[in-house]
Amino acid sequence: MTSLSGVLVADFSRVLAAPLVSMQLADLGADVIKVERPGSGDDTRAWGPPWAADGTSTYYLGLNRGKRSVVLDLDDPDDLELARRLSCRADVLIENFRPGLMDSLGLGFEELSESNQRLVYCSITGFGGEGGAALPGYDLLIQAMSGIMSITGTSPDSPTKVGAAIADMVAGLYATIGVVAALHRRTTTGVGERVEVSLFDAALNALLNQGSAFLNTGVIPEAQGNRHPSIAPYEVFHASDRKFVLAAANDKLWQATCSAIGRPDLAGDERFSTNAGRRVNVETLVAELNTTFATKPAGHWIGELHAAGVPAGPINRIDEAFDWAIDAGLDPIIEDTGVRVVRPPIQLDGVTAMSPLPPPDLDQHGQEVRDWLAQDER
Repeated sequence: MTSLSGVLVADFSRVLAAPLVSMQLADLGADVIKVERPGSGDDTRAWGPPWAADGTSTYYLGLNRGKRSVVLDLDDPDDLELARRLSCRADVLIENFRPGLMDSLGLGFEELSESNQRLVYCSITGFGGEGGAALPGYDLLIQAMSGIMSITGTSPDSPTKVGAAIADMVAGLYATIGVVAALHRRTTTGVGERVEVSLFDAALNALLNQGSAFLNTGVIPEAQGNRHPSIAPYEVFHASDRKFVLAAANDKLWQATCSAIGRPDLAGDERFSTNAGRRVNVETLVAELNTTFATKPAGHWIGELHAAGVPAGPINRIDEAFDWAIDAGLDPIIEDTGVRVVRPPIQLDGVTAMSPLPPPDLDQHGQEVRDWLAQDER
């Protein structure tokens, strides 16, 4: 994939949100040089279990393909000079240190842009450059403070974090969009710009309809388990053997649902004729549906609902999710680099956007990068 071929990325980041940005840029063809600290490198190299067969952290493996690794000690004047040289040659710089640290090292946007006006400088923070800047930006903290945990879980008394690092992931996606937009703008202006994303801002945006509900009505959303606050039926149901999900998100799908499960009486019930009515009477509605679903296995109901064009499906474990994707012909796993990865979701002209390079060992490319930086010219 060569969409960003020729773009050099100086990646000073670690952990999740910002490394996700640099990995996506690498997948799109950028040359990413990952700058790591001496001894331990990226924090995620030590985050396990689980570990891959060779002892590498699977956390690290999931976020660092397509990069070259060089160890630079930013407290060492000679290494710091190499870091400056890298930054002055780069098209994109990515960092997620606490606000002010890169400035103190002479690696801030204002100073670097004086000698590299084409630089796109991406900073990811926990809570922005002001206000809450002193707070550490860990995903659990962000999920808690942004309200995400308050609307996740079985009840308001059981706040629950999302099982994946959703705040980090959303921030990384927003930052990638910002970087690509800045690179596009640079093609006409010749000048780079600063891209700033905070995990907290990203998490507030991830509230989506729930955030809009509060801002426009004053209603404070609460955790409702797997039930949707605005749509019914749209939740987990109980078949005779296992649970499954049904998402009848409009009146047409509701009518199709009633027909598929042999309950025309529900379709004709005035309490359930509109989505608003179904949502108001959701407890009664769910009880009626579960009475029917309990008579046969989930596979039967899913098949009937699919035949009627109604969205429904099993609640898979992760292994079952991959098995289902394989059976469906989605080809979800790539092993070309020697590391098994989930196939990236972006395809350009039918080609999956993914770097062919495996995640690097610590300082694997140190000598070649140092030799290149020691040269006077790019």
